[in-house]
Amino acid sequence: MATRVTVWNEFRHERESDAVADVYPNGIHEVIADALADDFEVETATLDEPDHGLTETVLEETDVLTWWGHAAHDEVDDEVVDRVHDRVLDGMGLLVLHSGHYSKIFKRLMGTTCSLKWREAAETERLWVVEPSHPIADGIDEYVEVPEAEMYGERFDIPQPDTLVFNSWFEGGEVFRSGCCYTRGSGRIFYFRPGHETYPVYHQPEIRRVLRNAVAWLDSGSDSVPAFGNADPIESIDTSDDRSVH
Repeated sequence: MATRVTVWNEFRHERESDAVADVYPNGIHEVIADALADDFEVETATLDEPDHGLTETVLEETDVLTWWGHAAHDEVDDEVVDRVHDRVLDGMGLLVLHSGHYSKIFKRLMGTTCSLKWREAAETERLWVVEPSHPIADGIDEYVEVPEAEMYGERFDIPQPDTLVFNSWFEGGEVFRSGCCYTRGSGRIFYFRPGHETYPVYHQPEIRRVLRNAVAWLDSGSDSVPAFGNADPIESIDTSDDRSVH
């Protein structure tokens, strides 16, 4: 069965700003979905749909969820965040993109502020591959040059990644951990920095290749279901102790 991907986007900037609509006239989600459509079964969802398009049924049928948000993080309903959080722990992959670092779901999963430095100056970014053997870097040269990027700079307040795949350098001199892998419960998470709304980053072939690689990796998480709660002994022991307060 093909990997089932739900591409989520606020879809606010594209409807409110001509500058953004010029780059992503049908929404950032449609460009991301197009990058994935040849390899995966793809649907889209947006903020202003009922349940933000992320009903229990949709999430149960989603193997990998991609998340792009920026202007309306606070408008995402906590009940939906809980729902996504539970699905990640159960094994759904989560691809968090660019300013999604401030999303409720990413902050919940990281347990930190996820704050950083930033600057909008359409400057060059070099996205360096620091773990070339990782599947997410498959087919990518030593670095990807992004001609116009929003700068994100350290300190990036996140936990130490399980694996750092990409590290960015910006024309203004800053560096940033731009490709971070995590595991939470049975689910995998990948944070990927490139993708500002007024720059055509998601049209760039190398970036689209990374998105496809990331989805494939995110859908390779654990299928095992761990056992929790009271457990019978594996070996023969005396179970007559009656001091339990449970």
